[in-house]
Amino acid sequence: MPPNPCLSLAIDRLKAVEPRHYAIWVWEAPFPGGHVHHDRLWTVSLDQAWQLWQSFFAPHNLAEVPHIPASLPPIGEVESSGQPRSYTVRVMQHLGISLWQWLFDGPISTSLSQSQGISIGQSLPLRLRLEIRDPELITLPWEIMQSNSARQPVSLNNQQILFSRTTSDVDPLPPLRSEQFLNILLVLGQDSDFGSSRSFGSPAAGTHLNLEQEAAALAHLLQQAAEGGNSRNLSAPAPCHVTTLVQPSPAELIEKLEQGSYNVLFYEGHGSPAPDGGLLFLRPDARINGTELAHVLVRCQVKLAVFNACWGAQSDRHGKQALPRSSLAEVLIHHGVPAVLGMRDTIANHEAVSFIQEFAKALAQRSPIDEAVAIARQRLLSLYQFNQPAWTLPVLYMHPQFDGELIRPPAEGVTEIPDPSVSWLGRNPPAYLRSLTTPPRIWPVRGGVLRVGRGESNDVVLQRIEISREHAEIFYRDASSPNGGNESTYWLKDISRYGTWVLKPGGTDGWRRIHRDEVALVSRTQLKFGDIRGQALEFVIEGANSQHQN
Repeated sequence: MPPNPCLSLAIDRLKAVEPRHYAIWVWEAPFPGGHVHHDRLWTVSLDQAWQLWQSFFAPHNLAEVPHIPASLPPIGEVESSGQPRSYTVRVMQHLGISLWQWLFDGPISTSLSQSQGISIGQSLPLRLRLEIRDPELITLPWEIMQSNSARQPVSLNNQQILFSRTTSDVDPLPPLRSEQFLNILLVLGQDSDFGSSRSFGSPAAGTHLNLEQEAAALAHLLQQAAEGGNSRNLSAPAPCHVTTLVQPSPAELIEKLEQGSYNVLFYEGHGSPAPDGGLLFLRPDARINGTELAHVLVRCQVKLAVFNACWGAQSDRHGKQALPRSSLAEVLIHHGVPAVLGMRDTIANHEAVSFIQEFAKALAQRSPIDEAVAIARQRLLSLYQFNQPAWTLPVLYMHPQFDGELIRPPAEGVTEIPDPSVSWLGRNPPAYLRSLTTPPRIWPVRGGVLRVGRGESNDVVLQRIEISREHAEIFYRDASSPNGGNESTYWLKDISRYGTWVLKPGGTDGWRRIHRDEVALVSRTQLKFGDIRGQALEFVIEGANSQHQN
């Protein structure tokens, strides 16, 4: 599939003139003439709309951006009718429309219209990315922008626009793994109010036991959401594995990230703005800053970092002055993390649960990250209404070189192969998996690959609870391929939650558990999927003598 057309904008204050003057320019466009520039004056009416919005929707005193007048006249079209809900809807819309009209004016509006025309012609949503270089403007809820009251806000309109924030001051995006399942490291840190109830779990968090219970509950929530499927996509959801880590030290967190091939880090706990990307409070006596975390995430090729922590998308401040490029999200993106999802402000427990459920479900359906955020945001809107701030809180940052793909989508009409080194040229010797019952049941390896799992789409369907929907693959790897090694042979690749047990012929080494890993197979190897107490199946290569194989 071709990449989505992308329009990237930047906003910065013109420092050589009066402080209310800003420059807006396009630094990436899907057509040659799209790189335009426009100067704008921040108006008093924008100040008023922002101040009024905060009075209804901001639980904390946010930054004054960039000037707040003493008096606040009512919104022009809004009249007090005794219906507070109607009034707050107008307040939400008024700021969203005001921000849109300020940003998309003159040549910027023309560039957007032409970019949208290109995306419509390609039947693809337009990626709209906004870089905010003036830290005072980061606090604003740009996600609520809408062109008029009859149109959806930009962050909800995933059929036409995929919205995210970005920064052009980045290290190059490192090579990324092509992955086919969700592998999540779930980290529970210190709560912001230690000893009080936390977002997802126990009624009396604070003890290690309660934290372990909360971690298990959240892991189950993510696993269940990912396996639940999504009506937007008819393909089977990708497998999902969740590993939990409760109040680790920085060294323990780094070690866990380095040991596993995680593509998602999910952090739930206390965070605070600070230099170097803020602080995450892993436990009362241990914390890690954003810069330290960024280096580890990039080295371990984590594609997405999600933070259910206060102020993850807010800049640090020195007195009343916001510090540029100091938010956790910006620092991670700057160092090469592909995507970061943070919260603009505190999110309520039930709202966070609703968002995470829908977000994990969309990711498991192989939606791009920016599309998955829009889908989950839509869920918050449907549950908690337009005039509640829940849907405005998630803030997504994406690296400008990242296409948003977390899990590789399946090719339509083509059987997926587990690795580019798999031979499809017919050179693989005949092989099969068989039961040890009498008479045996036989599953031949066709086309060089045999899939095992609980889902009906597998070649070998085993209906037991310990077996994952997509559990393992047996495939043939040719020595002449890039990753073939020294010998052509069959391999087992485990992609399950509980692993696969392997017993080589002779059994001298005993049963060995393979989990999220590959192992070469010889003829007459026995396999147990999911549980060592389960049924043993035997893998056979026709014409092979197992005693002469490695």
